[in-house]
Amino acid sequence: MPHTPNLLPFLQEGRLEAGCDEAGRGPLAGPVYAAAVILPPDFRHPLLNDSKQMSEKARNELREVIEREAVAWKVEAVQAEEIDRLNILWASVTGMQRAVLGLSVKPDFLLIDGNKFRPFDGYGRDAYKTVIHGDATYASIAAASVLAKTYRDERMRELAQQYPGYGWERNMGYPTPEHIEAIRRLGYTPEHRKSFHPAALEPSLF
Repeated sequence: MPHTPNLLPFLQEGRLEAGCDEAGRGPLAGPVYAAAVILPPDFRHPLLNDSKQMSEKARNELREVIEREAVAWKVEAVQAEEIDRLNILWASVTGMQRAVLGLSVKPDFLLIDGNKFRPFDGYGRDAYKTVIHGDATYASIAAASVLAKTYRDERMRELAQQYPGYGWERNMGYPTPEHIEAIRRLGYTPEHRKSFHPAALEPSLF
């Protein structure tokens, strides 16, 4: 089975590396999800890619493969209240750090999607590398993006049952016209991020 074109299996051969990514930085509601994944160096799957470039069917199929074949994996959620307290950037970083600490195998090095991270619990600046578009560069980051995205979408569908009317089963909490109009009609829920106010809403709703 060929490796996905343009995805690298590791930064340094022979080192235990974990890829880290998040899903849900942009929505108005719901948690941000973060994942850390250690793949075996010979992991191959033709569907593996940045999760945003994959169909939902492909993501769900790959989630099962990743969970079965990864050396270790972990998914963490950071809730709306903590997002408001930390801001979305550092909430995302915190989620990735928690996912790393939750791995059943301790990685030697971390590959982080994006350009912001910070040292924590035994991982100094020499123990991680930030990679812009990392989910389209390294297989382990792409795998983490798949887990973060599928787990978050699953949770938003559950929350859509708890808070009907906002269309979260379709918009996943993103600021679509349907979602913004629902906020006008129904108000905010405890799952809404108080620091994320769409400009289209009247100040009286803030």
